[in-house]
Amino acid sequence: MKIDCYLSFMCDSQNDLRKNIFEALDVEDLKAELNFYRVDDMEASRLGLRGSPSVLINGEDIQPVDMTGFS
Repeated sequence: MKIDCYLSFMCDSQNDLRKNIFEALDVEDLKAELNFYRVDDMEASRLGLRGSPSVLINGEDIQPVDMTGFS
């Protein structure tokens, strides 16, 4: 499994997000490649991200929402 997390430069949730993901993987007894990326608005738009953080598992957004902007 591959988990990619995209965060804006202003988002301060990386530590909590990392903790929650590791706890979930442990509870479910799963292994994953975990990556964190800091991206600006232009890169977020290019990638089709809609929020910060955006978490993709094997390339699929786990919480797709119908909103614009990356913050």
